[in-house]
Amino acid sequence: MVEYHADDYGLFPEQSRHIIDCYHNGALNGISIMPNSPYLKECMDAIEDIRKDLFVTVHLNFVEGKPLTGDKASRLIGPDGNFNIGFIKLLVMSYVPVLRLLYFKQVKKEVEAQIEACRPYMNDDGFRIDGHVHYHMIPVIFDAVMDVIKDKNLQVSYIRFPKEEISIYKKAASKLTGISFVNVLKVLILNFLSARNQRKYRNELDSLKVEDKLFMGVMMSGHMFYDNVKACLPFAGEILADRGKSSMEILFHPGDVSNSTDIALLTSKDDYNFLTSQNRFKEAEALKKFGGNLKR
Repeated sequence: MVEYHADDYGLFPEQSRHIIDCYHNGALNGISIMPNSPYLKECMDAIEDIRKDLFVTVHLNFVEGKPLTGDKASRLIGPDGNFNIGFIKLLVMSYVPVLRLLYFKQVKKEVEAQIEACRPYMNDDGFRIDGHVHYHMIPVIFDAVMDVIKDKNLQVSYIRFPKEEISIYKKAASKLTGISFVNVLKVLILNFLSARNQRKYRNELDSLKVEDKLFMGVMMSGHMFYDNVKACLPFAGEILADRGKSSMEILFHPGDVSNSTDIALLTSKDDYNFLTSQNRFKEAEALKKFGGNLKR
């Protein structure tokens, strides 16, 4: 089973319509939803008739917009009340004992608030969890996630571990375009953090029966074009066969932000550059080419 997945659903109405068009006219069968977006309910109401056909996932967000816990997340925001905490800073805080505790308390409250905000939209009375820009892999955040799961006795069927098989890209290298040094570095960091989190919580993850899927989407982030993904699929299939598995998640970002009013509301410079890029159209085209209107 291939999950063709799009992040950032619910950020803005028009941007979300661009995403869901890839379901109606392409292969999209999974979305991650933005818990702190003021447009989340509107965007989820718009897909009420097809929500059961989609893998719906909580997209924990510590990057874009304002926290749901407001000023209680004082260490995570800037003077304007928007998130303003970098990945590397949170990663460092994860390993500084005293500071870690201070950040952990605020992170945990925000994680709980975001998960609860998404509860009405989860399918099958269970949760799926991932994170915007994969912040959920940062130890202080992942530990908070696991604490909330335990405290609230949440049923969780899937947590995205963005651990990529580098061998796939080596084998397909001659046919790939757009792979950058930054993305290679991201893969190495996320592979390390994924391994840490899976190792630390192996028993809890097994108890929850969290599904372990092969993942693709960071190495070619920003360039998940049809030809790139197609070149990698045979080698991904070989890995699945060798492991006796059949499930993988392929991450796309087809939701371009093109409305000038929405563009002005973006609070993260990185999100601005990424979500307004013409490459979002190309990733949407890729999903439509893969086609088939796949269901869960």
